[in-house]
Amino acid sequence: MERKILLSEEGLPKAWYNVQADLPRPLPPPIRPDTKKPISPEDLAPIFPMGLIEQEVSQDRWVEIPEEVREVLSLYRPTPLHRAINLEKALGTRARIYYKNESFSPPGSHKPNTAIAQVYYNKKEGVKRITTETGAGQWGSALAFACKMFGVACTIYMVKVSYEQKPYRRLLCQSWGAEMYPSPSDKTNFGRKVRQENPDCPGSLGIAISEAIEDAATHDDTKYSLGSVLNHVLMHQTVIGLETEKQLASIGEKPDVLIGCVGGGSNFAGLILPFIPRKLDGEKIRFLAVEPQSCPTLTRGLYKYDFGDTAGTTPLLKMFTLGHGFIPPGIHAGGLRYHGAAPIVSHLLDLGLIEAVAYHQTECFQAALLFARTEGFLPAPETSHAIKAAIDEAQKAEKDKVIVFNYSGHGLLDLSAYDSYFRGQLQDYAYPREKIEEALRQLPAVE
Repeated sequence: MERKILLSEEGLPKAWYNVQADLPRPLPPPIRPDTKKPISPEDLAPIFPMGLIEQEVSQDRWVEIPEEVREVLSLYRPTPLHRAINLEKALGTRARIYYKNESFSPPGSHKPNTAIAQVYYNKKEGVKRITTETGAGQWGSALAFACKMFGVACTIYMVKVSYEQKPYRRLLCQSWGAEMYPSPSDKTNFGRKVRQENPDCPGSLGIAISEAIEDAATHDDTKYSLGSVLNHVLMHQTVIGLETEKQLASIGEKPDVLIGCVGGGSNFAGLILPFIPRKLDGEKIRFLAVEPQSCPTLTRGLYKYDFGDTAGTTPLLKMFTLGHGFIPPGIHAGGLRYHGAAPIVSHLLDLGLIEAVAYHQTECFQAALLFARTEGFLPAPETSHAIKAAIDEAQKAEKDKVIVFNYSGHGLLDLSAYDSYFRGQLQDYAYPREKIEEALRQLPAVE
């Protein structure tokens, strides 16, 4: 009984999988808010390099991974697939539980899988500096690391509540040379406007995105980078699922359910997208997206066109959304506090190809500690949501069942969250329906 299923570096995928080639119904296109017509590549050129814009709209099933990208990825990939034998014993389940361990990257999460690719394409087109936002700091640290690998400057707007709660992720970003600002900041027009209207604003990913985009759009040598949501980001993350397929096949296993936590949706999509063709071919396989009750995008949002940021500067994306004005409470799973879900993930939910469930943060921390006390690894608060769902699935299993979840990041830089839990300071918070309805009233009038 193997605890770790490993691949050699030769097992690192040579191409990304693009699910757009296999969708039973095409993805609704992003549209311009002024004309309500689909955007053109030129509309995205001020903030993204053309290489990534081409990937965003590509219908090719396979997109080759450049050797320069594979070289940096090979610092930590392929990542191990673990069998959670101790957890299985603790639960007394007949299910077999596996987890893809993405915590082995230098920043400790899955995020470098796309950061490395994005910085490469920016560098190739002469970009000198990249701006971005970050919530819990996983994406910010990944981009800071990738920028250092390719010699590109990095500016990060970090959601204020996470900037204050998670100083060690900020310090990690700074260790790789990034400049960091708490968002809303005094560095952009939009940040100053938010601070003036609400001096105590805790920030949100939507606000931080607005600041990063404004910064990029007002500097000729600068582009913007997004760590989730967009099609090319999810495609870069498919290295997770492609490796997982090989690892499961090598031990003769077929998954019954694949699980990932969802903020924007990149780590969940990275795991499940390569398995979508198997479901479309009739294989009985489930895909379970897990989110917080305090930011219930997939479980309580609407499938509508909305802005990706609070200021309304992005194209309109068809996605499950709580409204771009939604500001979630400061829970410790900061990476799961985005108002919308990736268009591809949203489309799959609308098609009935995936399922979604929401949990409170205290039950997720309980699951995380059971995992740490059996398997040894301390999960990030975001990852704990996937663990909670995997435990629930295992406890419900009436027969042999193969459960695979994405261990999207470690919690070694989230110890303040665990301290709050041990002190009994964590509060469960289900976002009130009236607050969600208030945010949804701000949706653009587009069907």
